Amino acid sequence: MIERITDVLIGNGLLFAFLFVGLMMLVSFWVARRLLGGLIPGVALAILLGLGLAFTGGRKGIADYPLFAGMALLGGSMLRDFAVVATAMGADLDKIRHAGPAGALALLLGVTLSFFAGAALALGMGYSDPVSLATIGAGACTYIVGPVTGTALGASSEVLAISIATGVVKTLATTILTPLLARRIGLNDPHSALVFGGLIGTTSGVAAGLAATDPELVPYGALTATFYTGLGCLLCPSLLYLAVLGLTG
Repeated sequence: MIERITDVLIGNGLLFAFLFVGLMMLVSFWVARRLLGGLIPGVALAILLGLGLAFTGGRKGIADYPLFAGMALLGGSMLRDFAVVATAMGADLDKIRHAGPAGALALLLGVTLSFFAGAALALGMGYSDPVSLATIGAGACTYIVGPVTGTALGASSEVLAISIATGVVKTLATTILTPLLARRIGLNDPHSALVFGGLIGTTSGVAAGLAATDPELVPYGALTATFYTGLGCLLCPSLLYLAVLGLTG
């Protein structure tokens, strides 16, 4: 009986991968809500769990086991890029106009500053080639921009994993520090939330942090943060990568 069930699951690997990821999300959100009191968003916990299952320090990752082979397709570049494009297609240009010049400037500054901060971190870690610097720099924007940039530039799997981890750390830090620093930085009205979302950019971290600060600010911060990923995917593998090439000679 167990062998028949296993054969069915292996034969429908992608469907089982969706089910398995759904269970991971369910457990992560339950832990975040019940045990951590919403301090860390469930999506961040799920990403950390996924990284742990996929990146095992040279040993087999979960997709190397036949039962979980569908995870390789589900987590591959095709479905990842489809998700990014689908998110961009759902963007409403009329809404971004409400952010005004301040929101647009915040987006440009947020992506650029995060990119070069991540590139400086990569340089401190011993990476010197432009591809690795740009990939880890893009990961400092968000954990989606990093792998998109790395795949476009041909970065190694190790560098891709570091870029994702960098984005996850940023999400966790944003979630925890936002309610603690909100008063000091004047984060107390819709306009400041719009600018904050554009500067930070990690949608899950911004939404969770603002929810802990003032739930009424969440839609405004999430508005500009939503466009941050798309802008990062455009700038990081192109103009910002060229800037790294110029700086590194």
